[in-house]
Amino acid sequence: MSKLKIAVQKSGRLHDDSMKILKDVGISIDNGRDQLKASAKNFPLEVYYLRNGDIPQYLRDGVVDAAILGENILIEKGTDISIAEKLGFSTCKVSVAVPKSLKYNSIKDLEGKRIATSYPNTVNQYLKENNISANLHIINGSVEIAPNIGLADAIVDIVSSGSTLFKNNLKEVEVLLQSEAVLAVSPLISTENENILNQLKFRFQSVLKGRQSKYVLLNAPNDKIQDIINVLPGMKSPTILPLAEEGWSSLHSVINKNDFWEIIDELKAKGAQGILVCPIENMVL
Repeated sequence: MSKLKIAVQKSGRLHDDSMKILKDVGISIDNGRDQLKASAKNFPLEVYYLRNGDIPQYLRDGVVDAAILGENILIEKGTDISIAEKLGFSTCKVSVAVPKSLKYNSIKDLEGKRIATSYPNTVNQYLKENNISANLHIINGSVEIAPNIGLADAIVDIVSSGSTLFKNNLKEVEVLLQSEAVLAVSPLISTENENILNQLKFRFQSVLKGRQSKYVLLNAPNDKIQDIINVLPGMKSPTILPLAEEGWSSLHSVINKNDFWEIIDELKAKGAQGILVCPIENMVL
């Protein structure tokens, strides 16, 4: 039986988040320490643990059928690789940072400056769009130390929490792009493995939808039900069940987690009581 070969980053936050979503979709990976490849016990899948920057070429060559990697890597090295699904985790920015002591007014301040980066294609495109001429120093590794040792006047690097910039006395001044984990597909994937990928993609979508939603149960007097329904977005319409106490009902619905507190406050104002909010593991539409 054919197996889908999928690449993930060999270490770091993206690795951890990738393995978590595979676990959340019910796939059990039998991976030991320092393995470069592991098989799933209950799904036709093999996981390859690779350096993030090498993954686009492995996809291009058909060594792997798919990959979970940062969108920023595809923008830098794999614009010809198609994205099957945006996954919403491992979010970050690719940003310009300069020393805190430097007065910075606009992108024009980078004219003629030395910029250290691991993303030369992304930076060159950004500079070209802004009609800026600068000198790039390509560094693989600790880019943020470059200004401190006199190698560069600015850097372009990934920014997540900003703590690394803070520790190195740098400040973020421009955002080139926003990035998140994506499911990318090899142009050489077989029809059989594409069918397996579609099964995996369906599972991902169900888990991601669940992560974005909350299940809400509440009690309300019957004469307030319509007002409460008008507040609840729901998937189609809320489920309404009569309670043992006459004149009262229980309503069940799903809300977006980002709207949670605003909706809860509105529900209370409309007469809802005993509001119970639960996480959702999977949501199949």
